[in-house]
Amino acid sequence: MDTNDTHTTTYEEGLAVRKEVLGASHVERSLGQVSEFSRPIQELVTEYCWGAVWTREGLDRRSRSLINLAMLTALNRPHELGVHVRGAINNGVSEQEIQEVLMQTAIYVGVPAALESFRIAEKALNEIKVSQTP
Repeated sequence: MDTNDTHTTTYEEGLAVRKEVLGASHVERSLGQVSEFSRPIQELVTEYCWGAVWTREGLDRRSRSLINLAMLTALNRPHELGVHVRGAINNGVSEQEIQEVLMQTAIYVGVPAALESFRIAEKALNEIKVSQTP
């Protein structure tokens, strides 16, 4: 297998995981809005974040989601936090577990970061509930 085949395989595996975690419609919408300028970063994220890391056996998806919530809070990345709250729910993480992760970040990262993450998480959770209402 040559390098291009390896990259293609990892990208395809990453695309599948990304759709399973974040939802196919979200991923398709994101990739559909890609410009020629932003295409390289979207391909890198899909191949390496989702294909090379999220497919590893060392942690399950629930654990990866919980870790991402804490890291995104620490890095103050509100847009990505909202996306990963939805992904965490898709990975079987409960609202209470999300709340507990954010409480832990208040102590280790700082209260202002945790407060903002609570706001973002609550908004994402409410949007999920509304979208699931018949």
